Amino acid sequence: MLRAILSAACAVAVATTPVFTDAPRAQAVPGAHLVSQTRSAQTVEISVYSPSMDRTIALRVLRPADTSTPAPTLYLLNGAGGGEDSANWSGQTDAEGFFAGKHVNVVIPMEGAFSYYTDWLEPDAGLAKNLENNGHNMWTTFLTQELPPVIDAAFATTGVNALAGISMAGTSVLDLAIQAPELYRSVASYSGCAMTSDPIGRAFVSLVVRMGGGDVENMWGPVTDAMWREHDPYVQAHRLPDIPIYISAGTGLPGPHDTLANPRVHIAGKSPNSILTNQMLVGGGIEAAAAYCTAAMGQRTRELGRTNVTVNIRPTGTHSWGYWEDDLHASWPMMATALGI
Repeated sequence: MLRAILSAACAVAVATTPVFTDAPRAQAVPGAHLVSQTRSAQTVEISVYSPSMDRTIALRVLRPADTSTPAPTLYLLNGAGGGEDSANWSGQTDAEGFFAGKHVNVVIPMEGAFSYYTDWLEPDAGLAKNLENNGHNMWTTFLTQELPPVIDAAFATTGVNALAGISMAGTSVLDLAIQAPELYRSVASYSGCAMTSDPIGRAFVSLVVRMGGGDVENMWGPVTDAMWREHDPYVQAHRLPDIPIYISAGTGLPGPHDTLANPRVHIAGKSPNSILTNQMLVGGGIEAAAAYCTAAMGQRTRELGRTNVTVNIRPTGTHSWGYWEDDLHASWPMMATALGI
C-alpha cells in the first residue's frame, strides 16, 4: 500500500565570509533523544524519538570529512514522499557527493510523507494506516524544537542552521522560517507554492494530503479556518526573517533534464518514454503552477521592500529532480556564506 501511494505521489509531484562564534543554540526539549545511529563512511542513519509525535523518526545525516572541528547544519527536506520511497535527495541527486568535501552536516528527514511538515490539529487515521505510523504529525515542533538540540549534541555542531526543501517541502521551509524566525540563517525553496490559502493553493495542498489518504481538515481545519492563512507564507511574508532566502521554479516548458538522456527516466521494468512523457506533461503543469506562486511571492516581497530574497524563475524546467539538483548547487553559495563556511 505504502509503495503504491508513494509511487503515485512521485508521478504527480514528480566579499567577507561572516564567522559565527556565538550562535544561540536551540534548547533541549525534555524527552527528545537519539535512539540509534549506524555509520557508513560519511553517511549516518539515525533515529530520534519525538515526544510530540510519540514515535521515532528516521533521518539521514551526511557528515563532513573532517569532524575534528564543529560544523554548521543544513536541514534538507524531501518532497511529498517524505523520503520514504526512492524519490529522495540521496537516491535522485548528487547530494552525497556534492557535500562530501564541504564542512557542513546535512540532515535529511526520511519520513513526513504528505504532511507538509507542519503541526496537525488532529491525528490522521488515513496517514497512520498508509504510512504505518500512529498518525501523529507534529513536524514543526519536531523540526524546530525537538530535533536541533539532539543534532547539535550528537554531532558537536556550531549551532548555526540553514534549511532547504523541494515541492511540498518548498512550501514548508518558508513556513518553518516564519514559525521559528531565529533558528535558520538562510532558507531555500525549490518549486514550492507559498500561496496555500487562496483557492488554487488550497486545492493543491488538499490534493497532496489526499494522495496519502489523509484528511486535510485534520491538518489546518476547514478551509475557512484561520490556520490556513497562518501557514500561508505569501500572506505572512512580512513575518519572514531578514535572512538570505532563495526561491525558484521552472516555467514548466521542457528543458535540459527532460530528455531520454536523463538517467532518472530509466527505471527497470518501466518505459523511459512513458516516464518522460509524464514528467513533461504532469510535471510541466505542476511546475508552471509553482512558477506562478514563486513569481507572486517574489513580487510580494519586493512590495514589502525586502532585498534579502533571490528569485530564480528558469525559462524551462519541469517538476523533477534534475532541476532541484541544479537549484541546490545554485543556492549553496548563499547558504554557505550564511552558515559561515
